[in-house]
Amino acid sequence: MAINLYDQILEAIKESKTIIVHRHKNPDPDALGSQGGLVEIIKTSFPTKKVLKAGGPVGDLNYLTDMDDVSDEDYKEALVIVTDTANTPRISDERYNQGKFLIKIDHHPNDDVYGDIVLVDTKASSSSEIIADFCFYHKEVLDMTDNAARLLYAGIVGDTGRFLYPATTPKTMRIVADLMEHPIKSDEINRKMTAMSRKVAQLSGYVLQNIEIHPSGVGKVLLTKSILDQFDVSDAETSAVVSLPSALEEVVLWGIFVEQPEGHFRCRLRSKGPVINEVAKQHHGGGHPLASGANAKDLNEVEQIIHQLIQVAEQN
Repeated sequence: MAINLYDQILEAIKESKTIIVHRHKNPDPDALGSQGGLVEIIKTSFPTKKVLKAGGPVGDLNYLTDMDDVSDEDYKEALVIVTDTANTPRISDERYNQGKFLIKIDHHPNDDVYGDIVLVDTKASSSSEIIADFCFYHKEVLDMTDNAARLLYAGIVGDTGRFLYPATTPKTMRIVADLMEHPIKSDEINRKMTAMSRKVAQLSGYVLQNIEIHPSGVGKVLLTKSILDQFDVSDAETSAVVSLPSALEEVVLWGIFVEQPEGHFRCRLRSKGPVINEVAKQHHGGGHPLASGANAKDLNEVEQIIHQLIQVAEQN
């Protein structure tokens, strides 16, 4: 199935003069790695084509890549490819549907089916792994540049938690080995991806000291606006603390609930085993079985989510 889709995607690229690649809002390394890596590969392999990266600000991940200036005119007759984005509301830049043809490339569960070609591989560790595999499969036509390898490596490292998460497979490691044949400075990438500011380090201490743990093994961390102000951190910076509860033996699954300026809560849900994405889907979210996101309109809905997570934990 995927191989046939690889052929279809390559043909769509060959037939298009302009290709615009999107990713999701509030990008992580896999969003930028898959987007930027694909753009680098197409640009080098087809020098006469116009290939652009579309999307909003990349925050402190600008060491990976940045976005291009994309005009409305660019979308006319363009091939649009969206990477690492499970559902359309999360796509960064709403003009993604203004092109002639749309392709979705993703590794999240395909709950929101969009695009003329849909390549979704939930067995892949990341969208960056899919893009790398696509390039290596068509190695006679597509060129893996050093910068593309750097971006795709960063994307895979980000979504596998430095190869600690269950989605890391032998295929993942074989692809990473091929990427590391390029001079990508993997040690430098790893340092940048794990570095944190002093204020985020202090927030990390707060999270570990204040996590509430239910007897079922469900952990809860509530980061209100006042706490964010106390540590002078933004919502984006809280991503650095999401994995911290995994180090606690008593914790089986957990939620990090971050209050937004508008008053609702961004919910980051994680698990060591029990499936949690069905809970996320009930609260305007979704994602992987063991790593999902959701939204809660207020503290009452946060407590509803915690109650549902407890039920999941007690059933396992």
